[in-house]
Amino acid sequence: MTDTEDRRPLNSRNSWWAKAIAQKIAARSVTPNQISQASIAAAAIAGLLFFLAGRDAGYSRMGLLAFAALSCQARLLCNLFDGMVAVEGGKAEADGPFWNEFPDRAADILIFAGIGLGIGYPGLGWAAAAFAVLTAYVRELGRATGHGSDFSGPMAKQHRMAVVTVAAVVSICEPYWGLQNHVLWLALWVVLVGAAATAGRRSLRLIRSMKHPL
Repeated sequence: MTDTEDRRPLNSRNSWWAKAIAQKIAARSVTPNQISQASIAAAAIAGLLFFLAGRDAGYSRMGLLAFAALSCQARLLCNLFDGMVAVEGGKAEADGPFWNEFPDRAADILIFAGIGLGIGYPGLGWAAAAFAVLTAYVRELGRATGHGSDFSGPMAKQHRMAVVTVAAVVSICEPYWGLQNHVLWLALWVVLVGAAATAGRRSLRLIRSMKHPL
C-alpha cells in the first residue's frame, strides 16, 4: 500500500493491541503484500468451511462454522495489519495499491460464493459477491476521479464480515431449533440488499460531488 490519503476509518487502528502487533510484525521480514495475500488464503479457507458446513448435518458442522467465523475475522485482521505495517511501519511497496485492493475483491467472492454453494443457493451467493465488489468499484471510481474514497455503509467490508461471522455463530445452534442453513441464507440476503443499498448510496454521493464540487 502506497496511497495513504484515503484510508478506511477504523477505530481498531488506534487501539493499543493493534499498534503493538503491527510493530512486532513490521520488525520482522514480513511485508505488507504478504499480509494482503494471506487474507486471500483466510477467505479461501472460510469459503471452503462454509461450503462444507452447508452440506453437513452432523456435529462436525458446528466446528466447521466456528472455524469459518474465525477465518472471516482473520481476513479482517490481515486487512488491518497490511496497511498498518505499510504506513505506520514504513514498509510500503510500489505494487502495494494492487495488493491492497485485489485480495479484498477475491475474498468477498470466495466467502459469499462458498456460502451460496454450500447451502444450495449458488445464485444468491454470487449475487451477494457481485454487489460486494460493486461497492468497492464505486469507491475506487470516486478516488480515481478525484472525489475521494467513500467508505460509507450500510454494508461496507467490515459490516459484511460482521454479518457472516454472526450468522456462522448463530448457525451453530440451528439443529436445536430444527433448522438447516436458514441463518446463512438470511445472511446472504442481508449482505446482498445491504451491499446494493451501499453501492447506490455511494453512487448518488459521487454524482452529487461531481455535479457540485467543493
